[in-house]
Amino acid sequence: MITIKEAVTKKEMTEFVKFPFSLYKDNKYWVPPIIADELESFDRTKNPAFESAEAYFYLAYKNNEIVGRIAAIINWGEVNDQHKKKVRFGWFDVIDDIEVTKALLEKVYELGRKNNLEHVEGPMGFSNLDKVGVLTEGFDELGTMITWYNHPYFATHLEQLGFVKEKEYIESIFPFSNVKPEFFLKAQALIKKRYELTSLNFTKTKDIMPYVDKMFDLFNNSYADLSSFVAITDVQKEYFKKKYISFINPEYIKFVMDKNNDIVAFSIVMPSFSEALQKAKGKLFPFGFYHLLKARKESKDVVFYLIGVHPEYQNKGVTAIIFDEYFKTFSEKGIINCIRTPELEENHAIHNLWKNFDPRVHCRRKTFMKML
Repeated sequence: MITIKEAVTKKEMTEFVKFPFSLYKDNKYWVPPIIADELESFDRTKNPAFESAEAYFYLAYKNNEIVGRIAAIINWGEVNDQHKKKVRFGWFDVIDDIEVTKALLEKVYELGRKNNLEHVEGPMGFSNLDKVGVLTEGFDELGTMITWYNHPYFATHLEQLGFVKEKEYIESIFPFSNVKPEFFLKAQALIKKRYELTSLNFTKTKDIMPYVDKMFDLFNNSYADLSSFVAITDVQKEYFKKKYISFINPEYIKFVMDKNNDIVAFSIVMPSFSEALQKAKGKLFPFGFYHLLKARKESKDVVFYLIGVHPEYQNKGVTAIIFDEYFKTFSEKGIINCIRTPELEENHAIHNLWKNFDPRVHCRRKTFMKML
């Protein structure tokens, strides 16, 4: 018999967070989160996403053993401002038993129907900066700290339960040796001169902080036309600023400025923390923090996390300036591989940025939807 229980207490939420550690035990491609960090993101008093969203967390039990988990989410900004009557599900992990999947999803349907919503989509988080999608290709590729891993049967379960593909995302990788400066070196100089632009680099995190709010404003502006986009609020900006910016190498954040010292393009790259997180096994202490700090300083793989260009400067080659700056930084640090995080398959503009680097698509993932 399958029993579904809402996780409410600290103990239950900890079990919710820890379930994947048993599901993917000994899987060399799964990248575990930091347990304390994950718990904080589910804390309604700490995560500002809850100002415009509500979420409920469920555990599935079979023979008194946890066999699955799911979060049922409503992003009210999406529902009220974009008029998308959607209930989301995320943090979806389950054993290979479709009845367990079915029982968990029923809790998502209940939330949607209770609020007169029309369809369900997932897996996805609270916002666009959360993880997204069921992995459908690349099960033997090492994940990243900002993607979910899952077994191949996840997508099969959803399809058998009447879900259809809503969006598809691709992830790719290319060796830094593929990057030839002749593709952007001359162009970036011409573009700087033509549009009176300058590049802005950093060596200290404190020097980045005065620009972060404007960077998130540009992020909202850059991605506003994408069908799945929900803008980041001012409160969320503060949260992300405190939680993530200090964690990123300052030299991996690049800005392009106009003559008025306004940001017209930005990019955030992170060192790969995948192997460090595997060694940490969900805990910062006693040794997890050491592994993460070591990766921050020494990782030879980098992950392109975000890149944004002001609409007025899109299709004007501004990214050549960013690539030129990264080429200098990566050459100095001896970077070996460049990894791209999930990008919508329909976002052809972003894919065209990388074509000269001959990237290899190594993972695909999808969100699935179903009418209620």
